[in-house]
Amino acid sequence: MKFETPLAARAAVRSLTASKIRELYNEGVGRTDILPFWVGEPDEPTPEFIRRAGIASIEAGEVFYSHNYGIPELRDALRGYLNTLHKREFEDGQLAITSAGVNALMLASQLLIEPGDRVVEVVPLWPNLQEIPKILGATVETVALRFHQGAWELDLQQLLEKLKPGTRALYINSPNNPTGWTITREEQRAILEHCRRHGIWIFADDAYERLYFGEGGVAPSFLRIGEPEDRLISANTFSKSWLMTGWRLGWLVVPSALSADLGKLIEYNTSCAPVFVQRAGIAALKEGDPVIAHSLQRFRACRDFLVGELTRTKGIEAASPSGAMYAFFKVEGVTDSLAFCKRLVREHGLGLAPGSAFGPEGEGFVRWCFASSQERLAEGVRRLQRALV
Repeated sequence: MKFETPLAARAAVRSLTASKIRELYNEGVGRTDILPFWVGEPDEPTPEFIRRAGIASIEAGEVFYSHNYGIPELRDALRGYLNTLHKREFEDGQLAITSAGVNALMLASQLLIEPGDRVVEVVPLWPNLQEIPKILGATVETVALRFHQGAWELDLQQLLEKLKPGTRALYINSPNNPTGWTITREEQRAILEHCRRHGIWIFADDAYERLYFGEGGVAPSFLRIGEPEDRLISANTFSKSWLMTGWRLGWLVVPSALSADLGKLIEYNTSCAPVFVQRAGIAALKEGDPVIAHSLQRFRACRDFLVGELTRTKGIEAASPSGAMYAFFKVEGVTDSLAFCKRLVREHGLGLAPGSAFGPEGEGFVRWCFASSQERLAEGVRRLQRALV
């Protein structure tokens, strides 16, 4: 039987931009000679004490459904962690465990974003976060960070002007993927006060808040200055800080008034996070500070090494990121970063992410994940330098 209407997904899905990082990754499928720095993932495995907690849970038979919001033991551990980190008291009703950080971002968006809503995002930005509002039918407008004199800067006034009445939400990721830019406390206060006046929601993607190279090792957070009744949602993940990318475990902090509706969305999306994964999360929260300290020290050394090598390379401009695990650098003469990165894969066995994957504002730049050994980074630099000759 033939139908007049062709088979097709809905228009909002068809219009999504496919991942250019995935497209690039496919260039190297089956090759063992590639140095892969294209995805945001540390090269060290999850620490053994975290793995053991998950294994012990499986061995104990904890392989059944759990509460939509997460098991009480994990929520209690998370509340204690957040209370200490942000110097304020969080209520149990504000917290929910999710199946990964990206799931947290989708759930938060489903809570509030409707077709036709206008949202604003600070870019360049991780492509998943750019596309999520579009899946829900929202219109996305952007404010671009400026690369100026070897640093990334936010034009605060431009952003505030963009956040006009009628805007539904601001999406902001700090420390930022891909640039490493980190918002200041003063900028946060100005944004929060502006959004309060106009009833605009703030979606804070805090995935890299513990991978911050500034004072104290904790990036400025809206949670530190917000009030329980603020239109503020924070999404976070266990992936980066505790070396748990494959475990797919995250969390949300929301106003308590949203808790009941969030529970419905969790039920209809994933029902719950696996209990054994949650047990691993408890171990990370309770015993994982040395893991974060180790990663931060290691990544700082890797950052300094890589950025130093890049800035000494002719034709490259690179900023030293204040957070996250990426160097986002400009390559002279590159106007098609995807084609350039494909050539790096094919001819030099070097896997880097094209800047255009993070929006048109990233064109001409390349992202390098430096969460790797300095020996591998050094070999990667040699391959890049050969490609630029």
